[in-house]
This record gives sequence, C-alpha cells and structure tokens, in this order.
Amino acid sequence: QVHLVESGGGLVQPGGSLRLSCAASGIISSVYDMGWYRQAPGQQRELVAIFTSGGSTNYADFVKGRFTISRDNAKNTVYLQMNILKPEDTAVYYCNAKMGLLGKYVYWGQGTQVAVSS
Repeated sequence: QVHLVESGGGLVQPGGSLRLSCAASGIISSVYDMGWYRQAPGQQRELVAIFTSGGSTNYADFVKGRFTISRDNAKNTVYLQMNILKPEDTAVYYCNAKMGLLGKYVYWGQGTQVAVSS
C-alpha cells in the first residue's frame, strides 16, 4: 500500500506563489509516473504537471512558465512550485502516482486546497 500526503496549499493573492509537497510512504517501487492534478468546483480533474515514465516532465499549457515540478528521491517527495498564481488556478490539487507495469496501480492523495483571491 502506498500513501500520498499533500501539503502546502492555502490562500494567496493573485501574482503570489505557493509550493506544494507530496510525500509518499509505504511500499514504493516501480514508479511509472508521478505528478500533480487539480480539480476546480464543477470541473473535471486535469493534469497539471508530471514526471513521465521516461523521466521527463510534462506540463499543462496553462501552467507552462509559471509552475515547476521537482522531486527529492531520497525523501520520496514531489514538489510543485507555483508562481504568478491566477484566480483560475483555484482548485484542489491532488498528488498522483502510478506504479507497476504500465502504471497499473494508481494512488491519489487526499488533496490540498489552493485559493487565489484578492
């Protein structure tokens, strides 16, 4: 079993920054990909940024140039640095990890709320 615990969300003014953390614990092996998704009220969950199975990073167009995903393998932690935040970035941000062959085991964190408002 794998547990993902997010932290770092909160309320920030437009143009501000936040850094989210996702700490993974449990039996961690054969990570296929790992990253961040978000879900705004009334909207579908969408990809924000991810480390792919090939080791590269992918970003949604709406965060390119503003958000950066990084990781600390020693701590089994993935980060999302969010800069130049906009009101439309308001959402619950979820950490996701896929493990095993072709990522057949899918794990989600509980989510952390990010609110961007003046």
